[in-house]
Amino acid sequence: MAGHIIAVVGGKGGVGKSVFAANLMLAAMQELRQRPLLVDADLSSLGDQNIILNQNPQKSLVDVSKIQGPIDIKSLSPFMVNASQGYSFIGAPRDAISARDMDVEGYGKFLKAATSLFPWVIVDCGSSLDATALKTFEYATAIFVVTTADVIVVNQTKRILAKIQELLFPPEMVQIVINRYSQTTLITPAMIQKNLGRQVFGAVPEDVSTCDQALSKSIPVVLAAPASGVARSFSELVRRMQQVQLLDNLAKLKKPSGAAAKFAALAGEGAGRGEPGGGQSAGPGGRSLAAPLDPWTAMKLRIHKGLIETLDLKKTNTDTNDPKQKAILREKTQKAILDILQNEDTASLLNTRDLKAQMVKEVLDEALGLGPLEDLLADESVNEIMVNARDQIYVERSGKNMLSKVTFSSEQQMMNVVERIVMPLGRRVDEKTPYVDARLQDGSRVHIIIPPLALRGPTITIRKFPKRRLEAKDIVGKGSATDEIMDFLRCCIEAQLNIVVSGGTGSGKTTLLNVLSNFIPAYERIITVEDSAELQLGQEHVVRLETRPKNIEGEGEVSIRDLIKNCLRMKPHRIVVGECRDGAALDMLQAMNTGHSGSMTTLHSNNPRECLQRMETLVMMAGVNLPSRAIKETISSAVNLIIQQSRLSDGSRKITYITEVTGMQGDVISLQDIFVFKQEGIDKNRRIIGRFVPTGFVPKFVEEMEAKGMRIPRSLFSPKAPGSAAG
Repeated sequence: MAGHIIAVVGGKGGVGKSVFAANLMLAAMQELRQRPLLVDADLSSLGDQNIILNQNPQKSLVDVSKIQGPIDIKSLSPFMVNASQGYSFIGAPRDAISARDMDVEGYGKFLKAATSLFPWVIVDCGSSLDATALKTFEYATAIFVVTTADVIVVNQTKRILAKIQELLFPPEMVQIVINRYSQTTLITPAMIQKNLGRQVFGAVPEDVSTCDQALSKSIPVVLAAPASGVARSFSELVRRMQQVQLLDNLAKLKKPSGAAAKFAALAGEGAGRGEPGGGQSAGPGGRSLAAPLDPWTAMKLRIHKGLIETLDLKKTNTDTNDPKQKAILREKTQKAILDILQNEDTASLLNTRDLKAQMVKEVLDEALGLGPLEDLLADESVNEIMVNARDQIYVERSGKNMLSKVTFSSEQQMMNVVERIVMPLGRRVDEKTPYVDARLQDGSRVHIIIPPLALRGPTITIRKFPKRRLEAKDIVGKGSATDEIMDFLRCCIEAQLNIVVSGGTGSGKTTLLNVLSNFIPAYERIITVEDSAELQLGQEHVVRLETRPKNIEGEGEVSIRDLIKNCLRMKPHRIVVGECRDGAALDMLQAMNTGHSGSMTTLHSNNPRECLQRMETLVMMAGVNLPSRAIKETISSAVNLIIQQSRLSDGSRKITYITEVTGMQGDVISLQDIFVFKQEGIDKNRRIIGRFVPTGFVPKFVEEMEAKGMRIPRSLFSPKAPGSAAG
């Protein structure tokens, strides 16, 4: 008996149709006790089903569409995951460029063969009707349209139904299913039926907690919580389909052929292909809404593709640190690019030597470097690079954010850059770990987050590393402090005070910590602990430690806490922690309190008082059941000085408070400001005018510093002392 294909489409993005398709497939497996096949044909999802099912297929549906010769289990085997749970799975391509290579006619050939190999084939078609979805409909027995009890979603579902009807598919094929339905919702199934003019076939109840827990574990709810109402509803859907012989009856309907070809013609696509004519992209799966590629980008993509075929860059070590090897590889790659250009029609596009050189440089940067980011990294006026999407890259110059002119040619190019950043560090970023902290070879800090968490494609944030190590005079020169303040801080560090540099994101905490760390005497043994190593210490007697994330098996993680504990066994004079952000704060305080004076760290907070409150919260995260007063006493005895670093409204960064922790008063940690930055106005260029003012308070530790032979002029703390203007 021939099997049946069930196409699942969403009435609107976000209705849960992918989760629905996976659970319907598993319910069919349990009820039929036969192996079903799930196909992820949502080419814009970049592999959502991989996350839902916790699968990692090496091949995709695009590869299946290109199979030559007869299709049977043996020929499908290399492209298909046969899960131990009892189902088979074919995934979607993981990048938009691969999706353009979808052979729609070859895909139809696969669908026809699949009905003789599996009793049920569930196809996740996405929420937009592209050529691939319509080819699925041509071979499908039924089309399940997933909606929710939401006015906007129901309205978008009407759009989907109208399109299906316009293409002459029998209305009986369409079955409406309500997902995440609650009895308390104002919109009832009867209202949805009336609005859509179709009967509702079934409903899946809302159970946010159960579904979220299942999704977080990458185990569909039918397997993760088989006794739940959600899981039972899927079993009931399958049973009802069997009871009313839904699929057997629908199989007799006559369906239109050529709907996909008609769509392709309307979208301006090439015959039988899932990509637009002329090599221009209309988006994954041939969506007609996307803008075509400009000729420059299209040529770059062709050259890059030819370069991969010529040099096999995937097997070439492009991350070598050997300058000689880098030069040889770059020369070899440049020659290959020039050879490929000889086969291109460059007369109209590359009609000058400069344009040709620019094309070669851009392809070289993409093949061996970080693509369009290379020029921004080389630009010394750029402090930070923020990639929001492939065609939206912001940079920070002089404290101001501005949109740059450079763009990535594709999301795949972005993912290539991401892999080039994380691979040399032994880190990874994928569906299981969709975000990572890393660093570039020059030490610049990088944060990466990819889909599905980043909705517009990979997001990259780079905090650039200064080409030379900053010194105290640079801090003074930028107006962030005065010479007198930096001399005072030098004395504090030489006197082995425990210091916390506090500040908000991007305020310059790490930069200031770098400068202060260089005041540590050269003969002392310093151990630095960081998530991503970026501290630049000039001393020789330095041990640098960096955390390690979990490996692909979820093991092998080494945290900041682990490294601080190891520090204590390494005979350090000073421990410098890049940032305290969790229970590591307790270990840091204990180290400060047990003979490791002069230690330093940074912490996210907006003022000195808030810094102490945040530190108390972080200590609680260590999981040690200490009373609040005990935590406060530990903090007050460990921390001597808080330096508040702030980014002001004009983009400038300044030390706004230098505050002593003086002990406990009752149940409150006592603080006393020593220096503050006083804002006095704004000049004609909207830059802040202000000065650094002593409060008149002489720190308690000054006498101890003087006893060690340090000269601290008391006039430094006099409120009458003139502060240096800062604009």
